[in-house]
Amino acid sequence: MDVSGKTAIITGGASGIGEALVRAMAAAGAQVVIADLNGDAAQALADEVGGLGLACNVTQEADIQAVVAETEKRFGPVDVFVSNAGLGRGEPSHAASASDKVWQLNWDVHVMSHVYAARAVLPAMIERGDGYLVNMASAAGLLSQIGDAAYSATKHAAVSFAESLAIAHGPDGVKVSVICPQYVATPLIGLSAEDAANTPALRTPEQVAQTVMEGIAEERFLILPHEEVAQFVNMRAMDRERWLQGMRGLRAKALREFGELKLTEFYKLM
Repeated sequence: MDVSGKTAIITGGASGIGEALVRAMAAAGAQVVIADLNGDAAQALADEVGGLGLACNVTQEADIQAVVAETEKRFGPVDVFVSNAGLGRGEPSHAASASDKVWQLNWDVHVMSHVYAARAVLPAMIERGDGYLVNMASAAGLLSQIGDAAYSATKHAAVSFAESLAIAHGPDGVKVSVICPQYVATPLIGLSAEDAANTPALRTPEQVAQTVMEGIAEERFLILPHEEVAQFVNMRAMDRERWLQGMRGLRAKALREFGELKLTEFYKLM
């Protein structure tokens, strides 16, 4: 899809990958709506790029419905919905040690927000025979994130839901992409662009946004900002036992080098 002249909503759009996507889409000629938990930051970015900024808690379906309604009121049909908001909390000790509250928050942000977005825009897209859903997942949704079982489980679910959307609604003219990056220097993990300098395993939000824009232009389902993830996925599929053993070794290495499973440090081991 050529996004020039299209209307795009981006959730989690006021910082990190979302902000980079806002800037990239605005530069490509899209009318961008920035939906973010931080409404002031969303509006400030909107003022900068000539878009619309709205406060939105993606765990609340009514908020997403309100963003879509306001977008349609201002600009007409939603052509592209980028469901990008995310979080990472880690786990205190064993793989089931995160609280029910943390598990539920991961589910609501990483899965239900995509469901709410689809409910809000799919009927009109199907009726028009055109539209694009872009869902942020993670390489953890294809592999696993050591030290954060809730994140990994819900990102797997996000990939699965994107596949369901593509299977069911590709024939309706609705395009679907799922983004699965590895480590990105964003506020989510407390890293900056400076941290990514000369570190091949760490991408900047701008690099990810460029890859996403290329994927949207080509209407690719699976967008991999880290190309090596495809190789890891193939290795996992070919020999799950060997892959699990390798992941156990990586976990042990992290504990030896860092003394704990620090999510902000894992990229140094890649």
